Amino acid sequence: MQIPPGKKIYFSSDNHLGAPTAAESLPREQKFVRWLDTVKKDAAAIFLLGDLFDFWFEYRTVVPKGFVRVLGKLAEISDSGIPIYFFVGNHDLWMGDYFEKELNIPTYRDVKEFTFNDKVFLIGHGDGKGPGDIGYKRMKKVFTNPVFKWLFRWFHPELGMRLAQYLSVKNKLISGDDDKIFLGEEQEWLAQYAKRKLETKHYDYFIFGHRHLAMKIKISDTSTYHNLGDWITQYTYGVFDGQEFSLQEFEAAKSN
Repeated sequence: MQIPPGKKIYFSSDNHLGAPTAAESLPREQKFVRWLDTVKKDAAAIFLLGDLFDFWFEYRTVVPKGFVRVLGKLAEISDSGIPIYFFVGNHDLWMGDYFEKELNIPTYRDVKEFTFNDKVFLIGHGDGKGPGDIGYKRMKKVFTNPVFKWLFRWFHPELGMRLAQYLSVKNKLISGDDDKIFLGEEQEWLAQYAKRKLETKHYDYFIFGHRHLAMKIKISDTSTYHNLGDWITQYTYGVFDGQEFSLQEFEAAKSN
């Protein structure tokens, strides 16, 4: 894809909307909608790299209550012709086809390669990649079990959603909150994953979320790993202007 002059590609990750409560999440949702309103003015594309919701489960005819502001804004932007790409994270891994059918937003469940202006990107949420990520690997064993998913579907939503919120917010073993410390450039497991990928193919940029830590790590002389941070405390996002990728903070001078 060649980016038209004056256009940019934007990247965001880890909003965890709905956590810890709908009321406490609302200001963050409103802030994210302001960001979407800002970037749509010159966006060639928008990438959402997972955990947009703290929990998401699609029943056959029902989706979770709430999030109307962000869903409406995404629909508006998609309908305007700006492509949006969504990568499933560990908190919304039960995403079905709702985004694809209702919002015309393609949904990806693993890393994917893109090329913009001859720069090669490897993009994904980042969960389960590399030697670490212990919290996610614990959670995945439970949530990807087909029996568990089948049983959850038969819970009444009042009970099922309360249970899910507990697992997502309260249980640190599953949420992975205990992993949110910077491990050092040599020990960051997504940086290690990027180095291994370079053994078989060149990538200019590795763009991931999941770590809740905005960071930039040089992988080689020509390759860089960026983590997008989050929209809980950092409000950071990525921008590719056609030549360089950078991390920025939205409304940095303002309080939330």
